Amino acid sequence: MASYDLVVIGTGPGGYVCAVRASQLGMKVAVVEKNATLGGTCLNVGCMPSKALLHASEMFEEAGHSFAKMGVSVSAPKLDLPAMMNFKQQGIDGNVKGVEFLMKKNKVDVLKGTGKIISAGKVEVSADGKSQLIETKNIVIATGSDIARLKGIEIDEKRIVSSTGALALDKVPGKLLIVGAGVIGLELGSVWKRLGAEVVVVEFLDRILPGMDGEIAKQFQRILEKQGFAFKLGAKVTAVDTSGKTLKATIEPAAGGAAETLEADVVLVAIGRVPYTEGLGLKEAGVALDARGRVQIDPHFATSLKGVYAIGDVVAGPMLAHKAEDEAVAVAEIIAGQAGHVNYDVIPGVVYTTPEVSSVGKTEEELKQAGVAYTVGKFPFTANGRSKVNQTTDGFVKILADAKTDRVLGVHIIGIEAGEMIHEACVLMEFGGSAEDLARTCHAHPTRSEAVKEAALAVGKRAIHM
Repeated sequence: MASYDLVVIGTGPGGYVCAVRASQLGMKVAVVEKNATLGGTCLNVGCMPSKALLHASEMFEEAGHSFAKMGVSVSAPKLDLPAMMNFKQQGIDGNVKGVEFLMKKNKVDVLKGTGKIISAGKVEVSADGKSQLIETKNIVIATGSDIARLKGIEIDEKRIVSSTGALALDKVPGKLLIVGAGVIGLELGSVWKRLGAEVVVVEFLDRILPGMDGEIAKQFQRILEKQGFAFKLGAKVTAVDTSGKTLKATIEPAAGGAAETLEADVVLVAIGRVPYTEGLGLKEAGVALDARGRVQIDPHFATSLKGVYAIGDVVAGPMLAHKAEDEAVAVAEIIAGQAGHVNYDVIPGVVYTTPEVSSVGKTEEELKQAGVAYTVGKFPFTANGRSKVNQTTDGFVKILADAKTDRVLGVHIIGIEAGEMIHEACVLMEFGGSAEDLARTCHAHPTRSEAVKEAALAVGKRAIHM
């Protein structure tokens, strides 16, 4: 029987990072992966391929609509969708090979098959009708999440698709109906809208991007509507008739009322994700789950079964790859007897549309609900020199600071490259910095990041350029 210090089940961003860090700390490590390739949802059918298509579709849109005003004359671009999908696949292959290299470099054994926890210290790995028992001092569950499904609506990944199918359509749908106005739906909607689809988004709540700052979400919705998105908020899809040439979706008001029918070529179900625990044998082994099917852990990522830990999408918290990576490092260090830690107050979130939306820390709604007195500093990109000359002035920066201490509690950005700009706020907040600290930090000119400095100045009502 093979024996290890640590066996990690799953090789997504949480699993493979945990394996690398544990190996660095001197442990003998194995990872278990049921899929043909390493990297999990993120690298294979999630974050990475979607960013490839977002980038490619953005270039297509730029060539068709923005080049001429900059004095660049090109003929109207033609879409070669198979070539674009090949571009996406090249990116996937490169990243997957990168993870394989990391496993070899760090002497991590890769066990192909489905992992099942038999008891504390024992994992069964099954593949092709055969199974082997692995002995290990510690186990980390890093199995991630799966798509959430709508009752009564069957996903066939051809006409009714999840994010997986939406990344691999063989033609641009004439009409794309998206169920859910969260990050995944809006990103994939952006891809197909740019490539020529008519996009309608149906959202149960009365707003888009649940959980994001309300003011940011409102402006973002206006920008998307200007780009051609149509929204039906406070509504739900209750059925999809697949019998005809086009799909017929039944849509009802969330509060009740008369139904309407919308036709679509493709329906994308993007209502979120759920923890993936299938086949792990958790109940039989004595690993407790919470009411939402997530693995229950203590503050040190330990489950109810001794020597078994869990991280990433399979536990509570935001379902983000970088949150899983931070937890991965922390749990490996804890297992090694060190003081691993994750600061959940400083985990950024990004929507990779054009423009991007990024956020870290508290929203205004959260601060109001908690009764925290705060000050707000805002600065629009219309007043930022670099954005003006590039004619990319949509959006603004918003900083929320404690009214008494000036400590920055939240930063929210909507604009080009917002996902890159958020990190100076993350570093500042990690060190408990104030809006004054940010306002007095010299920023290069001309950059979009100057808008962050100006928003910090605006907290003290002394922005220079507006």
